[in-house]
Amino acid sequence: MYIPILVLAIYSFNDSQRYTSVWRGFSLRWYQVLLQDSRIFNALQDTLFIACVAVGISAVLGTLMALGLAKYSFWGKSLYRGVSYLPLIIPDIAIAVATLVFLASMAVPLSIWTVIAAHMVFCLAYIAVVVSSRLSGLDPNLEEAALDLGANPVQALIKVLLPELMPAIVSGCLLAFVLSVDDLLISSFTAGSGANPLPIEIFSRIRTGVKPEMNALSVLLIMGSGLIAALAEYLRYKGAQRQG
Repeated sequence: MYIPILVLAIYSFNDSQRYTSVWRGFSLRWYQVLLQDSRIFNALQDTLFIACVAVGISAVLGTLMALGLAKYSFWGKSLYRGVSYLPLIIPDIAIAVATLVFLASMAVPLSIWTVIAAHMVFCLAYIAVVVSSRLSGLDPNLEEAALDLGANPVQALIKVLLPELMPAIVSGCLLAFVLSVDDLLISSFTAGSGANPLPIEIFSRIRTGVKPEMNALSVLLIMGSGLIAALAEYLRYKGAQRQG
C-alpha cells in the first residue's frame, strides 16, 4: 500500500526536465520550484483559512453537542444523535451535491464562506464523536463534587469538565483539520470562483499530466498530515492514559 507513496517521494528528488520514470540523479530543484510558486502559496493560504475557521467553529459546536447528548435527555435524542453523525458515513459526493443544491435553492453565492460552511458539516461530526468517546469514560462524580464544593455550573464546566475534555477536543480538532485540508470533492462543489483551495489547485494541474513539482508538494503534504495525525493520536493516548 505504501510503495506508491515511497516511489513518489523518491522521484520528487529526480533531476529531470519533466515527469519521467527514468532516474536522472538526485536534486532539490523541484522543491525550489515549488517554493517559488505564488499560486501554490495563495491556494495554501485559502486552505489554511478555511480549515482553521471551520475547525474553530466546529470545536465549540461539537463540544457543546457532545455535552448536551451526554448530560440531557429529550424527545428524539436517539434520532438527533444518529442524524448528527451521518456525515461520518455519507459519501463526500453526496454531501457535496446536497450542499450545492441547498445553496442554489437559497440563492447563496459561492465563496470561501460557503466552503467553510460545508466543511463544518463533517468537522463538527468528527469532533463530537471524539469528545463523546472521552465523555463516556469520565467519572460523573467529578462535576458533582465541584458543585457540592460551591462551584456554579459554569465554573464546574470551565474548571473541571473542560480540562478533562481538552485532550479529546484538541485531538478531534487536529483530525478534522487534516480532513479539511485534504478535502477535494466538497470544496470543488462549493468554492465557485470565490476560493481556490490547495486540493483544487493540485487537481487542476495534474489533469494534463503529473508535474514534478507536484511530487514535491505531495511529499510535504503527506509529511504534514502524518505529523498532525500522529500528534492527535498522541494526545488521545495521553488522555486515555490519564483517565486510566
